[in-house]
Amino acid sequence: MKIAVASEGEMVTEHFGHCENFMIFEIEGKRVAKVEIIPNPGHKPGFLPNFLNDLGVNVIISGGMGKGAVDIFNEKDIEVIVGAEGDAKEAVNSYLEGSLKSTGSVCNEHQHHNECEN
Repeated sequence: MKIAVASEGEMVTEHFGHCENFMIFEIEGKRVAKVEIIPNPGHKPGFLPNFLNDLGVNVIISGGMGKGAVDIFNEKDIEVIVGAEGDAKEAVNSYLEGSLKSTGSVCNEHQHHNECEN
């Protein structure tokens, strides 16, 4: 399984499309086997969900995300967890333990990406 975390450095970012990079965690069993950091190739509507799908991602974790991206991930059977915050690796471990749940924090207006509802 692969879990992607939209991040700034090693912290979960507030808005998926405007993140600095994606931390890709490869999971074996219930533990992290490998971590790869991939720079965000750019925010274009619909591009990033397809980009992450092509990398084999099964789960995406972010602080917030636009409805369009959520819909594309859902179409590709990629689990979306929004409302996460803090250290990316801790968020992944919480997910693996079953304690990280999505808050449904969906951003509706990209020009206000710092004001996502929680």
